[in-house]
Amino acid sequence: MPLILEIVTPEQRAFSDTAESVVIPTALGEIGVLPGHIPLLTQVEPGELRVEREGRTEYLAVGGGFAQISGDKVSVLAESAISEEKIDESAVEEAMKRAQEALAGKEDLEPAEVERLESVVRFAVAQLLVKKKRR
Repeated sequence: MPLILEIVTPEQRAFSDTAESVVIPTALGEIGVLPGHIPLLTQVEPGELRVEREGRTEYLAVGGGFAQISGDKVSVLAESAISEEKIDESAVEEAMKRAQEALAGKEDLEPAEVERLESVVRFAVAQLLVKKKRR
């Protein structure tokens, strides 16, 4: 029996389909999920999420969030998520540069804005790593 995987962000449902296995980046390292996995709730770290299905691997960059595994269902609630083929390296590099420049003067920023900018940088790094690994 396959896994049912759903990846949801505040903006969209980034992925919703079945999978044979899923590898999720967590605060304690990567975890692999197969059908019949024990119930689990874990924190997701920015990084590469891998989905095995139909004999091939799909790669997604995910931002921070949480994953819940219950039976054969895996639900990932992430700040952001994008599939490898949709990543535009030049746009990501430009967004990361703007965020880093804004952070350079962070003594003038509110703590919430600093956290948002740091999140942009972490997700940009995750996207670039996913994209560049496949070259």
